[in-house]
Amino acid sequence: MEKNSEVLNHKVKAVIFDLDGTLVDSEPNYSKADDVLLGEYGIQALSEEMKKKYVGIGTREMMEDLKEIYGLNESIDILVAKKNKYYLEIAKENTIVFPEMYRFLQFLKENNYPLAIASGSSPEIIDMILAITNLAAYFDVILSAEEVAKGKPAPDVFWEAAKRLGVPFENCLVMEDSLHGVEAAKSASMYCMALPYMMEEPFDDSFLMADVLFKQGIIGFRAEEAIDWLRKNS
Repeated sequence: MEKNSEVLNHKVKAVIFDLDGTLVDSEPNYSKADDVLLGEYGIQALSEEMKKKYVGIGTREMMEDLKEIYGLNESIDILVAKKNKYYLEIAKENTIVFPEMYRFLQFLKENNYPLAIASGSSPEIIDMILAITNLAAYFDVILSAEEVAKGKPAPDVFWEAAKRLGVPFENCLVMEDSLHGVEAAKSASMYCMALPYMMEEPFDDSFLMADVLFKQGIIGFRAEEAIDWLRKNS
């Protein structure tokens, strides 16, 4: 765990979680859903480089981009609905909560931190994932980027989550696995604990903006280390 600062200027009073790749291991499921969707239109699976580009990007923004790249003669709403359908079919059988992140979540709940989900996934996807993993009851606010003007890397979804929690932006900690998510958190004037989903060094400068960086991603994340840091800054 690499820390950019040991003691923060503002105390952490609330924690906002990204969902996919941070709290649950869902990125492979999304990748499979993308492959099925594109295959329906006779398009080959995305390259690893393109998959990396879309980690942390909202479903709607991704479909808008793919529609333009491939000239798909389909509405964005239909593309989003199809991807969500394929994803749900896959995710129902294969979604797990990262164990160390679950331990961290339990600590936060037991110590009465206000908690939010701020995800780029569609609302129905978020609700389903939280239901099948029994996580919904942990969160005071559950928010999709589709409910705000702009998705990550814009800060809108984190700002809205903080407003609904009733906590100032500067007192929020964001848990993120994606480059776009870290950029959004820092643009929102929030603290950020980053666990890069794509663990490739040298890290992009945006990851280095995080207040805490687990360079090995979720594999290297340890709840006790996160808790120790939080205790010093709450």
